[in-house]
Amino acid sequence: MAVWADDDEIVCVHPGGARVIGAAAIRASFEAIFAAGGGIPVQTEQVHRLLQLGCALHHLVERVEVPGPQGAQLAWVLATNLYVKTVQGWRLASHHASPGTPAEISAEGGDTPSTLH
Repeated sequence: MAVWADDDEIVCVHPGGARVIGAAAIRASFEAIFAAGGGIPVQTEQVHRLLQLGCALHHLVERVEVPGPQGAQLAWVLATNLYVKTVQGWRLASHHASPGTPAEISAEGGDTPSTLH
């Protein structure tokens, strides 16, 4: 939890989960995820960064190895992290993650429209 901002308004959305607000609730949500013991191997890929004065937005793909009866299986998560600059340095204020599919993950790049809408 050291990466998180020291603020009651921090927020986290796990893939397929509800919005969790506040440090205590976020800590409890991560404790529940890791309650089975051991870590969850996550590899970050395709990181896109937007840096502005006092905040940074990172959108990335997380490749997760999920253990199963037939061995490890791959899962992908699309995540957006908002960091704010504090007196303690950069801290996470919001983490939002959604399940991804191999098709979405391989669609890196492509033609980007030149207009906003």
